[in-house]
Amino acid sequence: MTDAATGASATSGTDIAVVGFAHAPHVPETFGTTNGVEMLVPIFQQLYTQLGITKSDIDFWCSGSSDYLAGRAFSFISAIDAIGAVPPINESHVEMDAAWALYEAFVKLRSGQAKTALVYGFGKSSAGTLRQILTMQLDPYLVAPLWPDSLSIAGLQARAGLDAGRWTERDMAAVAAGAAGDIDSLLGTPYVADPLRAHDVAPITDGAAAIVLAVGDRARELCERPAWITGMAHRVDTPQLGARDLTVSPSTSAAAHAVTGGDTSGFDIAELHAPFSHQQLILAEAIGLKPETTVNPSGGALAANPMFAAGLERIGFAAEAIMAGTANRALAHATSGPALQQNLVTVLETK
Repeated sequence: MTDAATGASATSGTDIAVVGFAHAPHVPETFGTTNGVEMLVPIFQQLYTQLGITKSDIDFWCSGSSDYLAGRAFSFISAIDAIGAVPPINESHVEMDAAWALYEAFVKLRSGQAKTALVYGFGKSSAGTLRQILTMQLDPYLVAPLWPDSLSIAGLQARAGLDAGRWTERDMAAVAAGAAGDIDSLLGTPYVADPLRAHDVAPITDGAAAIVLAVGDRARELCERPAWITGMAHRVDTPQLGARDLTVSPSTSAAAHAVTGGDTSGFDIAELHAPFSHQQLILAEAIGLKPETTVNPSGGALAANPMFAAGLERIGFAAEAIMAGTANRALAHATSGPALQQNLVTVLETK
């Protein structure tokens, strides 16, 4: 067995695959509680039905969420109501995007402590003013007391890239427009946080997502075409915004190199977690994606950005394409923290 971050192959007994993925509707506002239960119950049931399993078939549960987004202490504990009290479960939690919960579950399965895992994340962004809530991620002594909001920080990042000639506002609009969009019309809209326009910013989204992982033969029993995880790595840049070049992402490059060995050819699709248009440009360059790779066929975070589930969704959508047979090899990325501070890269393949 090899380290999860190397991307090297493991023995058949420790091969791990995504076998199921479900997400709640992407909506600008829900009227449920901030613990996510109302969003989680339906997607758990969807996975049970899809895979022909029950709660008892899950060996390990791991979730990702945030108390400061939920506005309550230990919100992940009340979210467990969505699972049910009987039979007892083996459960863990990370206080960040659920992509990192999937990493924990992946390590749990690789270590032989479980054969199946259900990973989920949830967030009700509409419960507060998200751009101000995310200020809580910043240095609590020197930066957070100044209350720079997330759009302002992203605007500083975008402006740095524009001034350095790394991209243009047209490049940013092209990301938001996609293949068939009207770039000129987008460029004619007003700024919301100069140089960001509304199309450059991920929408406020309430949502939840869940993924089922399984090992070896169990994965083959549950899914006709599993999406095998052949590499997963995460790296971190300094949280000090003035101590790094915001126009590049060394941690993304390092994580991508750890799982690809520097060879990024052969990816049919790449799901990149970019809450701002210019960040997709940074990520694609940092990973070294080839022109033949389709980026964000799901629409990415600019289409829907459920906090603490959007990164997990990137892995889910990439896996879904493999399970459906529309892709054979995919790369998924998740980010957490201000201005692409933490980054996780996953490679998924068919066999």
